[in-house]
Amino acid sequence: MEMQMEFVRMLPTPQEIKAQFPIDEKVKALKEERDKVLADIFSGKDERLLLIIGPCSADNEEAVLDYMHRLRKVQDDVIDKIFIVPRVYTNKPRTVGLGYKGMLHQPDPQKKEDMLAGLIAIRQMHTRVVSETGFTCAEEMLYPENHRYLSDLLSYVAVGARSVENQGHRLTASGLGIPVGMKNPTSGDISVMMNAIIAAQNGHTFTYRNWEVHTPGNEFSHVILRGYLDKFGNSHPNYHYEDIVNVARYYKEHPEIKNPAVVIDCNHNNSGKQYLEQIRIAKDVFHSCHSNEDIHGLVKGLMIESYIEDGSQPVDGGVYGKSITDPCLGWEKTEKLIYQFADMVIM
Repeated sequence: MEMQMEFVRMLPTPQEIKAQFPIDEKVKALKEERDKVLADIFSGKDERLLLIIGPCSADNEEAVLDYMHRLRKVQDDVIDKIFIVPRVYTNKPRTVGLGYKGMLHQPDPQKKEDMLAGLIAIRQMHTRVVSETGFTCAEEMLYPENHRYLSDLLSYVAVGARSVENQGHRLTASGLGIPVGMKNPTSGDISVMMNAIIAAQNGHTFTYRNWEVHTPGNEFSHVILRGYLDKFGNSHPNYHYEDIVNVARYYKEHPEIKNPAVVIDCNHNNSGKQYLEQIRIAKDVFHSCHSNEDIHGLVKGLMIESYIEDGSQPVDGGVYGKSITDPCLGWEKTEKLIYQFADMVIM
């Protein structure tokens, strides 16, 4: 029997999209400069805190740009202590495959899926963020073959809990040239995440977008702790002192891993998706860093889900700047929290 799959249309290649929507020399220079800062943070040359912060999903271009302009002003105030890489996540994993899958699929969340319009929309939004605010951003690499549509604009990539065991994600990460955070799987098994890091740090030959490719390995592939689920579906955190010490021990047992690093995701199963808990969790991580020199050197950054309005709403909720996926911290709490972080960073 033939595949039961309707081939709707051929989509443009990344090269074609980049040619149609090019970036200018200013954007190229900004990305190069920011990529160098991130390399210095993960190699320990720069002791500033990395803060990966922004909406759970970048669902509305104007609201996202509004948020980014606000964030820019705060970044300028704390630049000596904190280096911000905004979340502009346009591909959203759905646990059961249903619901809003991000701007890539639906440029307008209330209209039907349109992948061509989505590819154009996400490139234009990322380009606007860099051009208007000077931020190069973070994305989740949900689909490895799509990375090149944005590869000249991104400075950080996360591989999600459901993707971290996938060979395609691991091998693609080995050739991205920017830091790639590997999240622990939903089971919490850190050996899976560490195996992904080792795989990504080594070079590989494989097929990618119908090409045979070779990668050099990515020395800035690293740990993201995001909590986990037990066999009964209950959330458990893994941001505590003991959890980070356990990761540090694993790194020491595997000296072949370059640039040991941990980023703590303060939401997801670490918070049980109770978004206000992100504030307490982040401060707990700072306490761990202040209590142990090894942890202080290992923890490079935090992830926070934040938008203009507190909480979340249905897709048709209509509240400007309020998440339509996971609940987020609103702007007032976010701004206050970033200034508190700046006071807590020890360099």
